[in-house]
Amino acid sequence: MSDFKFSKEHEWLKVEGGIATIGITKHATEMLGDIVFVELPDVGSSVEKDGNAGVVESTKAASDVYTPISGEVVENNQAIVDDPAKINSDPENGAWFFKLKIKDKTEIDSLMNKEEYEKFAKESGS
Repeated sequence: MSDFKFSKEHEWLKVEGGIATIGITKHATEMLGDIVFVELPDVGSSVEKDGNAGVVESTKAASDVYTPISGEVVENNQAIVDDPAKINSDPENGAWFFKLKIKDKTEIDSLMNKEEYEKFAKESGS
């Protein structure tokens, strides 16, 4: 399964093998505006589904980043810490936040596919 899944907190997830790459959606970046700071979880730390896994600050607001599934952080994206503006220009590809070793693959089943997420984002207005 290598397609994208999405959370109601506007995070995306892409699974490759037993590793999930996680970032925030284009919709989230549009709501936040110009991103100026990002804080990521430490490699080796464990995160729980729907738990706080970082912070994004923009010229408009600060927002927590949640993890849509549980796991152990195996890598974080230092490039977006060094240049947070990359998140605005490439949120659903190169500007991923962190990678997790998946703890429980069944947690992925509760996430939305792209069509469901786009409908949710449009209807929720958030």
